[in-house]
Amino acid sequence: MSFLQQTLAAVLFVVVTFTSFYTSAAAETTAQANTEQSATRPNMETLKARYFDAAREGDSAMLGAFYQAGLDVNVADEKGYTALILAAYHGHTGTVNFLISKANANPCQEDNRGNTALMGAIFKGHVSVAKQLVFADCDIDEENEQGQTALMFASLFDRQEIINTLIDKGANPAHMDKAGNSVADIALSQGNYELAKVLRQQNAN
Repeated sequence: MSFLQQTLAAVLFVVVTFTSFYTSAAAETTAQANTEQSATRPNMETLKARYFDAAREGDSAMLGAFYQAGLDVNVADEKGYTALILAAYHGHTGTVNFLISKANANPCQEDNRGNTALMGAIFKGHVSVAKQLVFADCDIDEENEQGQTALMFASLFDRQEIINTLIDKGANPAHMDKAGNSVADIALSQGNYELAKVLRQQNAN
């Protein structure tokens, strides 16, 4: 049994109890409610899906129930996605704040391709989430497996709102990825000549 399976087994009772709170009002009798709960008790895969779905949906209360029962906040799925990475990708500002400040999630953790929660937020254009993550205690020029940084993601997707914040935090506009592309090159590849000009001026300074 894997670590994830072991920890999910440990939270099974708590999560079933937690979710039954929402459904108990609809039960006709106590006996019926107990029967239905027993019949629908989630198996390991269902419980795993419920946990990661809670992150995608920004359900901080459900996530909290898992953590109170002992689940590691930094546990990842088969793609390396943690709850924080998923919450950031889906733009759940409140859940991102909960995971970092209350649950002590690791904001620097990478998925299987080396992408971080910050990169995911920038990719999806969730500026408020990205700005939260910029100020986490991580290397601002953390690279994925292609050698790309958060600033490169911001340049690629023309996230003007976050580019200056990243540079002010110390992101390197002269960084080059493993293919030899600079941040300005990426801006040019998208036809963003003004941004490329600004980035080159940053390099000159």
